[in-house]
Amino acid sequence: MTPEFPSTTGMHDPFLTPPPGCPAHGLGPGGLHRLDEAEDLSELYEQLREQHGPVAPVLLHDDVPMWVVLGHTENLHMVRTPSQFCRDSRIWTPLLEGMVKPDHPLMPHIAWQPICSHAEGDEHLRLRGAVTGAMSTIDHRGMRRHINRSTQRLVNRFCEEGSADLVGQFAEHLPMAVMCEILGMPDEYNDRLVESARDALKGTETAIASHAYVMDALSRLTSRRRAQPEEDFTSHLIMHPARLTDDEVREHLRVVLFAAYEATANLLANVIRVVLTDPRFRAQLSGGQMTVPQAVEQSLWDEPPFSTVFAYFAKQDTELGGQRIRKGDGLLFAPAPGNVDPRVRPDLSANMMGNRSHLAFGGGPHECPGADIGRAIAEVGVDALLMRLPDVELDCDEDELEWRASIASRHLVELPVRFAPKPPQDVMQKPGLAPVPPQRATWQVGTPQPTPAPAPQPTAPQQPEPTPEPVRPKGAWRRLLRWWRGY
Repeated sequence: MTPEFPSTTGMHDPFLTPPPGCPAHGLGPGGLHRLDEAEDLSELYEQLREQHGPVAPVLLHDDVPMWVVLGHTENLHMVRTPSQFCRDSRIWTPLLEGMVKPDHPLMPHIAWQPICSHAEGDEHLRLRGAVTGAMSTIDHRGMRRHINRSTQRLVNRFCEEGSADLVGQFAEHLPMAVMCEILGMPDEYNDRLVESARDALKGTETAIASHAYVMDALSRLTSRRRAQPEEDFTSHLIMHPARLTDDEVREHLRVVLFAAYEATANLLANVIRVVLTDPRFRAQLSGGQMTVPQAVEQSLWDEPPFSTVFAYFAKQDTELGGQRIRKGDGLLFAPAPGNVDPRVRPDLSANMMGNRSHLAFGGGPHECPGADIGRAIAEVGVDALLMRLPDVELDCDEDELEWRASIASRHLVELPVRFAPKPPQDVMQKPGLAPVPPQRATWQVGTPQPTPAPAPQPTAPQQPEPTPEPVRPKGAWRRLLRWWRGY
C-alpha cells in the first residue's frame, strides 16, 4: 500500500498529535516529518529514502502536505515532463482549500507570478524567449575580464591585512558586481545593494524595505534603457520582439538578479571552503590534476547552491517513484538529495570530474538560463583569488564553521582565512604575484630579444671620420657578377 497524504479534514485533531515524551513526538499529522523542524535535513532525506523510496510525503510550515523528490531520475522526469507537472501554484490543492495562508513563510517562493519561471505554454515561450535571447547577447570574454577586475578590487580591500572573511568580503560581493555590469547598472553596485539583496533573501524584519531598495534600482535601470538602449542585458530584454512591458522587464530583472546572486554566492563559498578544507582536493588542484572548472563541477554535485526548489504541481493524477500523485499535489524539486541518490552515486567519495549530469541547475523548460554565467563567476573568481593569495589557509578548525540552513539552501555564515599580507595590484592587470613583463611592440617570429646597451666607457677623443666617397651606381652586369660571387 503506497502512502498518501492525509485528508485535509481533521488536520488539527488533538488526538493525532503524540504526547510529549512519545518517540513520535515532533512528527506531524499522519506521522509525517516536518521539514522546517528538522535539525539535519541531509540525514532526514536519507531516512525518508529508506522509508518511502525516491519520492516521500512530508509537511511544510503549518503542516501543509508536500512531496519531496529524492531520486535523481525522478527529479529529471518531473522537470522534463511539462504535460504532467507545472510550476503554476494556482492549481495547488492545499492553496485552493485554504490551508496555505497569505502570510505563510513560503508564499514568496510559491505564489504564482507572471514571470517565465511560473508560466506555461505560449506565455512561457514568449517570456522565456526574451530572457534567453538577451542572455545570448552577453559577451563572455568581456564578462570574464570584468570578473578578474572585480576580483582584483575585492582582494585589494583586504590583501594588506593578512586575514579576511571570504564569505562576507568576497563570495557575497563578486556575483553582485558582475551581475550589475551584465544588467547595465555598474554604478548601482555598492555595499548597500549587496546588504539589501542578502537581507531580502533572508526574510528578516527589514526584508520588505531591502527588497524595495533593490526594485527601485531596477526600476531606474528599466526607465533609462527604455529611453536610451545600450549593449547590455536589460536593453536587449526591452528590445526583444516579445515586447515585454516595463513591469515584465522589472520582474524578470529581479528574478535574474536574485537567483544568479544567491546561487553564485553559495557556489563561490562552497568551492573555496572545499579547496581550503579537503587536503586531497587542494593537492589535486595545486598538482595540476584538477582544474578550477572541475573543482566547481565537483562542488555542484556535493553541495548544490539550492537544496530544494519550490515547487512543481501535478496537472493530473499520475505516478512518480512508486507513489500515487494526485492532481493538484505539490512536489519539491530537490537537487541536494537527488545528487547523492545511491543509484547514481553508490560511492560518494568517487571523483565526478567531467560529469555534468547533476541537478544543480535544474532541467527541462525551466532549467536555469544563466548556468554559464554562474560557472564563469565561480571558475574565474576562484582562480583569480588563488592567484592573488596562493598561501591562503583556513583560520579556524573546520568543525567551527557555521551554517545557516533552510529548506531551500545551506549558507556558509563565515569563512575566516589567513595569508601573508600582499600589496594591492592594478585592477586592469591579470591577477598574480609578479608583474608580467610588457609585450614587445614590434614583435614578430624570429626577432631576437633585444639586449640592453652596454654602459658607455670613457674613450679618447675621436677624430672626425672622412666623408665617404659617393658609391657609383652599378650596372645590371656588375650586380649579377657580385650576386654570382656571393658578395
